[in-house]
Amino acid sequence: MGVFIVDTSNSPYARLRPVSISNVKVNDNFWLPRLNTLARVTLPRMYNLLEETGRVDNFRRVSGDFKGGFRGLLFNDSDVYKWIEATAWLLTYMHSDELAKMLNDVVDAVSKAQLPDGYINTYFYDRLSNRYRYLRQSHELYCAGHLIQAAIACRRGGACQRLYDTAVKLANHIVDNFNDHGIVAVDGHPEVEMALIELYRESGDVRYLNEAVFQVSTRGRGTLRGFGMPNAWDFDDEYFIDHKPIKELNEVPIAHAVRFLYLMSGTTDVFMETGDKGLWDALNRLWVDLTETRMYITGGVGSRHEGESIGERYELPNDRAYSETCAAVANIMWNYRMLLATGEAKYADVMELALYNAALAGVSLDGREFFYVNPLASRGYHRRMPWFEVACCPPNIARLLASLPGYIYSLSSDGLWVHLYVSSSVRARLGNNVVELIVKTSYPWDGEVNMVVNPSHSDEFTLYLRIPGWSRGAKLMINGGDYEHELTPSTYVGVRRSWSYGDEVTLRIPMNVDLMSSHQHALANTSRVAIRRGPLIYCIEQTDNPGVDVYNIALKTTCRLEARFNRVLLGGVVIIEGDAYELGTQGRLYESINDVKLAIRPIKFKAIPYYAWANREPGPMTVWVPLMDYYDKVVKNQLSLR
Repeated sequence: MGVFIVDTSNSPYARLRPVSISNVKVNDNFWLPRLNTLARVTLPRMYNLLEETGRVDNFRRVSGDFKGGFRGLLFNDSDVYKWIEATAWLLTYMHSDELAKMLNDVVDAVSKAQLPDGYINTYFYDRLSNRYRYLRQSHELYCAGHLIQAAIACRRGGACQRLYDTAVKLANHIVDNFNDHGIVAVDGHPEVEMALIELYRESGDVRYLNEAVFQVSTRGRGTLRGFGMPNAWDFDDEYFIDHKPIKELNEVPIAHAVRFLYLMSGTTDVFMETGDKGLWDALNRLWVDLTETRMYITGGVGSRHEGESIGERYELPNDRAYSETCAAVANIMWNYRMLLATGEAKYADVMELALYNAALAGVSLDGREFFYVNPLASRGYHRRMPWFEVACCPPNIARLLASLPGYIYSLSSDGLWVHLYVSSSVRARLGNNVVELIVKTSYPWDGEVNMVVNPSHSDEFTLYLRIPGWSRGAKLMINGGDYEHELTPSTYVGVRRSWSYGDEVTLRIPMNVDLMSSHQHALANTSRVAIRRGPLIYCIEQTDNPGVDVYNIALKTTCRLEARFNRVLLGGVVIIEGDAYELGTQGRLYESINDVKLAIRPIKFKAIPYYAWANREPGPMTVWVPLMDYYDKVVKNQLSLR
């Protein structure tokens, strides 16, 4: 049995199949230390916090193993489930007696809290007469979805069959109570759709597929209006994506960012099983609208603090960005599914962007603190925290990192696909052949990727390598000879040949320092640029630039910019250094442009990867910086084309 995050092995409308996490060995200097920190620091500390905050005792209370009242918020069960899922994934490739014991203790508490009819929710245990009455806010199916996903992770990883049995019983309870069996409504927070599809893939029971189809097709028909909780917080139907059926959505709604992205993930899962063209057309429209008009340059999603919502097109404030860590995780989940459905590199590009930037910023370098909100500018007051009352983000980033080996490779009927460049090895079956691929690279600091192909016997198949969308001038060599075909950014180059044991492939992707502009309607970035190198977005942090307010740093397109690896700073990072200018502060709030006088002086500046900010002493930070010659440059470029 394979250990798959998303198992499309038998999905009729998926182009790619997953590679088992158990067949991937990560030995990367960038990612392996993070996985070790996750195992040794983050997950054990998170377990202790789940215990200290009463989240696990809430389950023991239901079974009678704890005497006391319910503690926390109505969706706190889901934090426990995400921790279980993260731990189960990690234990498939890292041994830890400590974590295995913790996992067993938590699974025992959860399983014993299930009621005879299959229902499990510690908040509604004292309110059983109200279960499913308040679906608009209750998160009951949301919590159930996270339990099902955790249970599948446990079963696939061999950690525990018991939780899977609990999840099946809960899923049967949902099937018996929703759809044409009674309740014609959806959950206010999408999530269960993904879980039900994955349970269908795991079990083969078509009832779970039908229930997921019901949840997706019923969304947008206003069914939640009769399921509101008295005197509770509330938003309009659009916030819940319950204002219009998915097939009729022509643009991304002003909705809760995580709800929207989870719903898109579940809808993509439904498509891969059913081939519903109406859903697929909608998914493509919404993906384009999101990535081209509403997504931050970091891959983050969510412009508004109010309702943790996606904003209007080009509404992308920097210091007020919400860009929730959970939304970055969800963005990766959606794009991974779109990638499995199509094999198109544009989805892997967004997956990589969000992974290295918006998501990775969500956890400190020492694995002990977390961001809920990820702004792109700060005066220095925004800091990571050890935990939150609403603690969805810490275990969410944990389960993403724990499942990372499952995102690197995929299979198709004709070959092996490499999506993320991570030093690792993979073993995969292609027809009657077993192929080992060994990858060595210093990515994301260096763009050279060296690969050795070791089939069990010489055979013809295709090796698909992603040419990132940010790249220019990538070169490919096979056994020392140049690959003659053009390498187009944001595509996969498919190298089909008869491969023999020890064949060598080298991909060289130049990592230039680029100044990125944004659409003119993104008013927060007018006449500003961001720095990008490879998959990483950079920021300028006060601690690296003493004596100057980073908000006053400006660049010219002619400024010298150099990349240099610093093996000591922030665990080892490539920094960007170069020439810049300090803009003196303008005198009055408003004055005639003819009267403005700014003292401008040349300075040196330093930028670090965005994911690494706020790991040292507090101070201002910004991603977007003024470009002094922005419009001159644009006009010159236009004139040169005439």
